[in-house]
Amino acid sequence: MSTPDSQLPPLTETTLWQILNEELDDATVNRLLWQCLGYRYDAQSQTWRSDRVPLEWQQEYPQPPDFIGSRPAIVKLTRSIPPAHKQLLKEQLGFAGYEIKELNPRRTRRATAVNWLLSYMATQEEAQAK
Repeated sequence: MSTPDSQLPPLTETTLWQILNEELDDATVNRLLWQCLGYRYDAQSQTWRSDRVPLEWQQEYPQPPDFIGSRPAIVKLTRSIPPAHKQLLKEQLGFAGYEIKELNPRRTRRATAVNWLLSYMATQEEAQAK
């Protein structure tokens, strides 16, 4: 958990496919989400800081949640995706979903994580364009 943010893979299409294809471990996926949400690990105090995290997340999750292992956390993440960004997984990556035989909660949560990351990236681009 204490891995510095600088050791995270970049938010690129390759990284997103690695998440979908289960080539990145769950801890790395969680850390990417935490970084984007604003959670920061303070190595000196060995605690997580949430002062950059949106208030609605800080209140419910003062410590970064396990998005891959927690249904409530991933549901909150899903609900935080703006309606205009709900289809980015399909629209930007051409991801058609998993086959029925491949479906399990972990894979579904990874797909949600990627869709949220795409939404985050789009929101960042929109903010820079203003």
